[in-house]
Amino acid sequence: MKTFYLLFLVLISFQSCSSSDTSKMDDEMQMEEDDMMNASAFEGDFVSSAHPTSGKATVNTEKTILSLTNFKTDSGPSLEIYLATNTSGSDYITLGAIKGVDGNYNYALPANVDLTKYNHVIVWCVPFSVNFGYAVLQ
Repeated sequence: MKTFYLLFLVLISFQSCSSSDTSKMDDEMQMEEDDMMNASAFEGDFVSSAHPTSGKATVNTEKTILSLTNFKTDSGPSLEIYLATNTSGSDYITLGAIKGVDGNYNYALPANVDLTKYNHVIVWCVPFSVNFGYAVLQ
């Protein structure tokens, strides 16, 4: 009988140890999922304006890189990527010439850019002053 009780106590102690380990693992997995969900500081989906435009604009947590993923727009003369305060492109920061019209592209962001103010990513046709498409960063 003593052996039975001893075996019972050993089993209970193993069970309690394993459940706390599982709880820790669950907490760690939840934290990793939360970190992955918050991996970007700002993001927005492209909307067509004068030309069909689609994809996603994402700013990394360090606010140093703007990534365009699954990006697609029409070709045009002198297209640039702007960070602007609205869709008219009247107050903007240029990130330079467009790197491509179909694919994934990265653009360096200026240091200390205020993305709450310059929250529109615009595909801008310079010679015709036309907004091809844009994404609002949130």
